[in-house]
Amino acid sequence: MPQLPLRRVRLHGMWAAQVAAAASPSPQAIAQVDAWNLKAPKGGQTWSLVRVATRDGVEGWGEGRVLTPEAWKTLKATAMGQPASAVEALGVKLRGNPGWAAVNAACLDIMARISKAPVYQYLGGPTRNKVRAYTALHGPTNDDLLRSLEKARGAGFKAFSVPVPVAPFRNSGKAFVLAAEQRMSALRKAAGDGIDFILSGGGQLTPGDAAILSAAFERTHLLWFDEPCATSAMGTVRKVSEESVTPVGFGRGAMEASFFQNLLREDAVDVLRPEIAIHGISGVRKIAALGEVYYVAVAPRHGEGPLTTATALNLAASLPNFFIQHIPYPDAQEDRDMRRVLTGSDVETVKDGYAALINQPGLGVSIQRDALRKFGEAL
Repeated sequence: MPQLPLRRVRLHGMWAAQVAAAASPSPQAIAQVDAWNLKAPKGGQTWSLVRVATRDGVEGWGEGRVLTPEAWKTLKATAMGQPASAVEALGVKLRGNPGWAAVNAACLDIMARISKAPVYQYLGGPTRNKVRAYTALHGPTNDDLLRSLEKARGAGFKAFSVPVPVAPFRNSGKAFVLAAEQRMSALRKAAGDGIDFILSGGGQLTPGDAAILSAAFERTHLLWFDEPCATSAMGTVRKVSEESVTPVGFGRGAMEASFFQNLLREDAVDVLRPEIAIHGISGVRKIAALGEVYYVAVAPRHGEGPLTTATALNLAASLPNFFIQHIPYPDAQEDRDMRRVLTGSDVETVKDGYAALINQPGLGVSIQRDALRKFGEAL
């Protein structure tokens, strides 16, 4: 993944110093920051939840990656006293902190609540009145994936991400392609008409296997081939993209907007996949703006809890070049119950392949304290 040149690292320090303003005495100054790490009871999925409150008592919530004690101390010390409206300044000072996305969402939640508007309206939306959604199918075998498909389709989804079969060895060739085709054929037959699929390589395939699979699925009209190979060599990524008409998507784990800019310059990507938990609402919007110049769509990556789903829906409604949003649908009922009680609402409900916008101020949901005490570990 591209690294920042040394001169830019030095400049970043200068920017941070410039935005390190004194604590604000305004009513919107951040007066309290709390955080919890959460874990799904069955699937083991983990994420953090951050609460930010201002001097005048307005609170906002956000989710991000799991916080270590050190990252939590830095986050709290940096945010305290700063105005909740200083989203960009906080972004500079919290660069690389795993809780940045949570603070970003929480601050925008506060400002939109003060404005008595949903976050997407505060950001200049809406660009749409509903959000197209997909979910990832679970399981190592084709039978497991078929069962997962049946559950998720019953929950209202009409688009699904499917993992490629495990390759027996590198550059497996024809046998590997046949296994992938058989998997997709079985799922298409079970799903019926009006269903779309995304093939997920997880960034684990060799460029050779990725290119062969991409060509093999040209006629099946995948929404896109997600992370078909590693992105350490941009020339290889461009080659995989150029040799097939199957759209490709990248962004897994990318920390810098420059990574997406390089993909766009090389004409090596069709769907940008920035992670909400890394870039936050503000960062994803900047990456989407880069993609819009190149007529490239954005499908933000989401692997956290239900509050990130609410964040993703508000984000989607603010992006002109938004494509489709991943909404997790855990395999275990216990995990689905946890997600529902945590927000006390059905924010992750999907109907006929779409999720509804939330027409409440801020992110539009309220965290239930009883559920938070049950499932979260306070920092």
